[in-house]
Amino acid sequence: MNSEDQNLQARLAAHPFLLGMDAHQIGLMATYALPAHFDAGELIFRTGELAHRFYLIESGTVVVEGRILDEPSVIIDTISAGDLLGWSWLFPPYLWHFDARAKEPTVALSFDATILRQHYSEDLTLAHELFKRMSQVMVRRLQAARRKLIEATQKSPG
Repeated sequence: MNSEDQNLQARLAAHPFLLGMDAHQIGLMATYALPAHFDAGELIFRTGELAHRFYLIESGTVVVEGRILDEPSVIIDTISAGDLLGWSWLFPPYLWHFDARAKEPTVALSFDATILRQHYSEDLTLAHELFKRMSQVMVRRLQAARRKLIEATQKSPG
């Protein structure tokens, strides 16, 4: 293994989302990982586009935005270092349901979810570990969205 591969595996093993995965699983994840950099204001993905990647944020901040018709975007969530961005790749029809935009320069590890999804069905241990972690993120984010909805309802007149 060359030093670049070792560095990538070390970055993956240290990321909070993957903490506790064994060396074999980290090695598999490394085969699907690519470094990604986003400038402030750069759109990472858009609602309705194919969800073929997901990201482990290493530094920077990303906002997840939602929009209804022609209304201005509303920030649904803010994602920062140590967090996961994107779970729509797990569920058919594999489309993004929100926009994601870098709020500041952001460094991430990007994963080819299409290829990982194929491997996922062959390696149930990896599938279990990823789904367990993704589920925790989904629950946390849904609870945060619920809190924001309640706050917005309490602030609205009427």
